[in-house]
Amino acid sequence: MARAKMLLVEDDAALAELLIWHFKREDFEVSHTVDGEEALLLAQENVPDIVLLDWMVESLSGIEVCRRLRRMNGTANVPIIMLTARGEEEDRVRGLETGADDYVTKPFSPRELVARVGAVLRRVRPALAGETLTFSDVEMDTVGHKVRRGGQVIPLGPTEFRLLKHFLEHPGWVFSRERLLDSVWGQDSDIELRTVDVHIRRLRKAINADGRYHDIIRTVRSAGYALDTDGVA
Repeated sequence: MARAKMLLVEDDAALAELLIWHFKREDFEVSHTVDGEEALLLAQENVPDIVLLDWMVESLSGIEVCRRLRRMNGTANVPIIMLTARGEEEDRVRGLETGADDYVTKPFSPRELVARVGAVLRRVRPALAGETLTFSDVEMDTVGHKVRRGGQVIPLGPTEFRLLKHFLEHPGWVFSRERLLDSVWGQDSDIELRTVDVHIRRLRKAINADGRYHDIIRTVRSAGYALDTDGVA
């Protein structure tokens, strides 16, 4: 399974520790904060695949955090599950109308929450549910480290493999060079931005088989790159 990034916003230290343990055991990459304002910053710096958001947190309420995440370009489509002790129907409706995808009332079973998170991710991000990533006629075996296009094996170097994997996990998303550096090379990397362009060219050459296939990596001028079938924008 492709590793999913989770942002946990929860001010109950004991519960947060328990959830972090359960989700790390399921191979999630978990970032945690008790503060609503910091949650928004973390979500901007490293867009999560899913947010677990307590209704009552420091600085900003969970409802306001949810509302702002839905207004931000990078997180507008990120699934959000609200965690709360408020079990009234009116509160549940309010949370869902604000933009939450699901609503879990405390106390709850961590195993049940893990299952519900998995169900949400399978619905909105199928790539996170299996070992094979596909887009158009491209197929990646993340365990065997093999890529095929139109049934033919495409040889890729390790960096191009990681770059393609990132695109396959986020089809249609536009990533700036800075975001790609952070996600593919790591936030501590000293690699220059133009290195991203070099590896994009190498990936294009390989995945397009020197022009035999249509280009599925779109260049978005002044913005970055995306995986789709529209070519250049």
